[in-house]
Amino acid sequence: GSALAFHSGGVAECGGCHSMHSPNMAGSFLLKGSDQSSTCLGCHESPGDTAPRSYHISTADADMGDGISPIQRSPGGDFGWVKKTYDWLNRAGTAQETEDGDRHGHNIVAGDQGYAADATNTVAPGGTFPAASLQCNSCHDPHGKYRRMSDGTVATTGAPIVGSGSYATSHVPLAGEAVGVYRLLAGAGYSSTASIGVTYNGAPAAVAPSSYNRTEAVTQTRVAYGAQAAGGVQQWGQWCGTCHGDMHSSGAYVHPTDQPLGATIAALYNAYVKSGDVTGNGSAAYLSLVPFAQNTGDFATLAANAVNDDTVLAGPGSNDEVMCLSCHRAHASGFSSMLRWNNDADFIVYDSAYPDPVANKYYAMGRTAAEMEDAYYDRPATNFATYQRGLCNKCHAKD
Repeated sequence: GSALAFHSGGVAECGGCHSMHSPNMAGSFLLKGSDQSSTCLGCHESPGDTAPRSYHISTADADMGDGISPIQRSPGGDFGWVKKTYDWLNRAGTAQETEDGDRHGHNIVAGDQGYAADATNTVAPGGTFPAASLQCNSCHDPHGKYRRMSDGTVATTGAPIVGSGSYATSHVPLAGEAVGVYRLLAGAGYSSTASIGVTYNGAPAAVAPSSYNRTEAVTQTRVAYGAQAAGGVQQWGQWCGTCHGDMHSSGAYVHPTDQPLGATIAALYNAYVKSGDVTGNGSAAYLSLVPFAQNTGDFATLAANAVNDDTVLAGPGSNDEVMCLSCHRAHASGFSSMLRWNNDADFIVYDSAYPDPVANKYYAMGRTAAEMEDAYYDRPATNFATYQRGLCNKCHAKD
């Protein structure tokens, strides 16, 4: 299903989240949930889902279990993955290895739905944001005050928000109108908790197809990410760096972000089809498991590329950019460090199939073959090489 219009790009009806005269006394701010994220998940999680559905970004506990994956397939990922812990024997078969669910994503605190703070990282990696304070409103402005004006600039006042600005089908704001920024993301000056000392510098640009929470078994879901820091548009890496500022600045964390791919890397991306096959010409090079940011802040251009029917598969140019979301999902994934693919084993596909705990236990890393396929948003193993290696190779082609 397509996105619905509860937020409509800005503040929703107050009674949707707050209860004026019958507050949940366990919480605060007259919220209907016991905390901020629980209130959000009151709508964004729906027990009983059997397939990806519209704006849901979390699978309820009752709908998961051993060998059963989170259900939702939104571009940001399903928070349910942070509740999935996997155990397996090491390569030698002599000791057990464990991958805690905490490793799979942002560990939002949502007591009503059973989400707790990260037990491993007490602060954001590369920063100081306390894990115990991580809520949905740490990244999203629940009141949606940030708006994109008709000239492309972003502000908190100046014109009324007339609708969402997140979709390819969104209204184009006329003079005297505005639309909401992508996904109600935090903009310049936003801080969810002033005492934490983390303040955003701007809202990044992106456009999604209106039907985005869906299987990618046949066609991909392409979110068109913008990269141009102009007109109030913030670079994606800079935005993530609000909490993870040291991740790409020095020391061991040196992978570039918010930088042009350059002619060599863009050519490799466009030529890479799968392990052992670099015969692509760029016309069908785009892979949603390794997205890139287009070097533009023009929303009409982004909207034309936000599709889910594989009609726009052109790869990047040399001025398009690598960003944090090129490798990571924003919410959570089925793999360590919320990566879009399994980067902790040699093979994604082994002998034409996803690894399983019996035949390929080391490569499966505790997951069933079905869970592996789910984590790749239902892509058949035949989409990859018979022995497919990690997708760092999409840009570096070392396989």
